[in-house]
Amino acid sequence: MKKIFTISTLLFAAAIILSGCYKRADYLFDEGYWLSKERGIVVYSGNCSYYVVETYNGYAIIRSNDGYMPYEGSILYGNFSSSGSRDIYNYSGRMLINGRVQEYWLGYYDAQDAIDYYCGYYRKAIQKAELSTK
Repeated sequence: MKKIFTISTLLFAAAIILSGCYKRADYLFDEGYWLSKERGIVVYSGNCSYYVVETYNGYAIIRSNDGYMPYEGSILYGNFSSSGSRDIYNYSGRMLINGRVQEYWLGYYDAQDAIDYYCGYYRKAIQKAELSTK
């Protein structure tokens, strides 16, 4: 009787512990929610943690919070018309990414200046010019 009780208790405890380790891959994801958000296309994705998204309202500069950089030409959905950290849906890669909108509603040349500023190309060019004149 003790063996049956001990074995059944151990099996029950193992079932509880092992069922807690099960990872579900079939979670519900409402793609329609994301497709109702603002649409943008990645027009620049360089070797720094910033990328440029072209939207209907202009260009937005986004900093990658999770280290994932979308490819140029990727279609993104999210809120690109205000600054702050948020989730962005990468429709091309079918995944959620996290980013921070640094600047928004920029014109073409303003976006170029901003990405040069954030990625440091402009500052590196100035430092290089100063070193060459010394």
